[in-house]
Amino acid sequence: MSEGENTEKQPVQPKKQKTREDKQAEHINRIKRTLVASFMGILTGGVSYYAGGIPSADGMQTDGLLGFMLMLAGIVLQKHIFMLSGMDTTKLGGKDWFYQGFMTFAFWFMTWTILLTAIPK
Repeated sequence: MSEGENTEKQPVQPKKQKTREDKQAEHINRIKRTLVASFMGILTGGVSYYAGGIPSADGMQTDGLLGFMLMLAGIVLQKHIFMLSGMDTTKLGGKDWFYQGFMTFAFWFMTWTILLTAIPK
């Protein structure tokens, strides 16, 4: 066969149009995922502060690594929360999980830092 004989192109399949209800359901799922990440970060920040021990005069805790490990556990726990709430986690890609982890880390860091600097010793 020569190159010129088989030049027929396959028809391009049109992209499935999403209905308004589909778009709204996706938006609500994204909001739920963001709320879970935010609350998990705040929760692990508070737990990290209280589990890390009494801060010294310079704001350092005796067991700061435990606080970081609690934050990582919070990131892992999110997938289980999604499954328990009935959300489909199979459609989430690496970018989505990175976003979830970053949001949890950011809120954990802010909460832990505020508690370390604001609560009188």
